[in-house]
Amino acid sequence: MPELPAPAYPDDVRARLERDAREIIARYPDSRSALLPLLHLVQSEEGHVTRTGMRFCADVLDLTTAEVTAVATFYTMYRRRPSGDYQVGVCTNTLCAVMGGDAIFEALQEHLGLGNGGTTDDGKVTLEHIECNAACDFAPVVMVNWEFFDNQTVQSAKRLVDDLRAGRPASPTRGAPLCTFKETARILAGFPDEREGAVEASGSAGPASLVGLRLARGEAASARVVHPRDGKPDAQPQDRPVHEPSPTEHLSSHDAPQDTSASDPAHPAGPTAEEGE
Repeated sequence: MPELPAPAYPDDVRARLERDAREIIARYPDSRSALLPLLHLVQSEEGHVTRTGMRFCADVLDLTTAEVTAVATFYTMYRRRPSGDYQVGVCTNTLCAVMGGDAIFEALQEHLGLGNGGTTDDGKVTLEHIECNAACDFAPVVMVNWEFFDNQTVQSAKRLVDDLRAGRPASPTRGAPLCTFKETARILAGFPDEREGAVEASGSAGPASLVGLRLARGEAASARVVHPRDGKPDAQPQDRPVHEPSPTEHLSSHDAPQDTSASDPAHPAGPTAEEGE
C-alpha cells in the first residue's frame, strides 16, 4: 500500500522549529546548504529523524521529501528509529578491534542483552559498533553521544553503561560533559551549548595526539627500538650510534612489504616492470 503523507508537527512545535530554522538558513548563501544542520534540528526534537521531520526540512528549504530522504539515509549520524538518551558507540575498526574493541562490543552486547543498534528497555542506552573515530592513539575507544572515552577495557565499558543507566556521572576523557542525545543534536545543529562551563571544559587534543604531532613536526624523535625482520636482536656494536630517524621516516619495522618470494615461495617475485611496458 502507498505510504500516507507524513503528519505535520503540532502548531506550537512547528512555530518554534521554524524560528530556529530561519536562524540556521540565514547562515548560508544557498538555503539548500542548511539541510544537514536542519536534520540535526529535527533530530533534537524527537531523538531521531522522523518522516515528519523530513517533511518539515523539505517545506522550509523548498525541496522534495525524496531529496531530504536521500541525505538523511546516507549519513549514519541521523537516526531513523527511536533510540536511547545515550548513543554508546564502540569502535571496531582495525586498530581499536585488535586492541580490544571487538571484545568490548561483544561483552556489552551480552551485558545489555542487545544486538547492534539495540536500545535498552529503559530507553537510556543504544549500543552500536562504529567506524574509525580518528582517535587511534587512544585505542580502544568508546564514544557516548560523540564524546570520547579513551583506552577502554571490558570492565570499564561495562561500568560506563551501568553508570549511564543509573544516572550516575560519567565524565568523558576529553571534551565537554555529557548531555543527552537530543541536546547533542541541537548543538550539532549549530546552537550554543549553554550549560555553565561546558565550552571551557571541552579542552584540546590529548597527550598521545600531541606527542604524535611533535614527531610529525620533527620536534622530537625516538630511537628505533624494533628488531629487524628476522626477529633477531640487532648485532650492531654497543658503541655504534643509535639511528635517529628523520621526521619523514616511519618508526615501524613493517614499513615496506617483504619480497614476494619470502612470504609466498610458490609465487616468487620477478623483476618489476615500469609502467607502460
